Amino acid sequence: MNYTLNLKAVVAMLLPLYGLLAVFFLWPLGVVGWSSVYEHAFTLRGYEQALSSTLIHRVLGNTVIISVLATATSLVLGYIVALHLARMPAGKRAPYLVMVMLPFWTSILVKSYAFTVVLGSAGIVAKLAGWLSGDAWHPDLMFSRTSVVIGMTNYLLPFMVLPILASLTTQNRNLKSAAELMGAGPAMIFTRITLPLSMPGVVAGVLMCLTLSMGMYITPALLGGPRDMMLANLIDFYTRQTLDWTLAAAIAMMLLVLSGALIGMLGRVQHGKEALV
Repeated sequence: MNYTLNLKAVVAMLLPLYGLLAVFFLWPLGVVGWSSVYEHAFTLRGYEQALSSTLIHRVLGNTVIISVLATATSLVLGYIVALHLARMPAGKRAPYLVMVMLPFWTSILVKSYAFTVVLGSAGIVAKLAGWLSGDAWHPDLMFSRTSVVIGMTNYLLPFMVLPILASLTTQNRNLKSAAELMGAGPAMIFTRITLPLSMPGVVAGVLMCLTLSMGMYITPALLGGPRDMMLANLIDFYTRQTLDWTLAAAIAMMLLVLSGALIGMLGRVQHGKEALV
């Protein structure tokens, strides 16, 4: 009886959440899906054009490549930061966690504009490179794929650090002590114990970063050039410039399917590793 009452209470508390999801997620998603197949009548023109367009294929390739590069960069840097934080005493970790969280306190639009100053021909990166090279090299990283990856990595890094840190701090330290007693070196301990046990955090961070980067709009729009356009920017072009809502909706649905497929692949890889363990 108590179980039934508790279950009813849980359902009652979750109903507002389900209502919000239905209104602000499922309904807009349904509108986009309907717009992709309805243009005065049922049509698949948007999907046919999206699948046959060379421009869309190139932008799709840009989206995947830039997203993977930004996620991989965030993974390498994020794991180093998380590993350093995990080895610190818990009492001294708080100030550094605040520094990790700082990007959450600033709008991505403001940060992207800041990178236009930092990465430009008169920015600190160009001045530092000129000083180190004796005024022989003044790189202008603006409007390039490099600047897009740097800007996206700055935004994605906290999403990678926090889940990896959670996995590292919950590991049993006795395992490392036992490995040291058996003669294992730092490299073997990391590859055989630390890294495998932290994979749930790694997969969670990769999933979040990859999902966020696939739909990134502001950063490639401000820091990238015409050759670095991503699908979100192309959707914006078709909705605001050509007013082709059917094609834009079809591209949006394809982006959703692509993101879901990548997430599903990573999830299957993780489940496969857990089964082997």
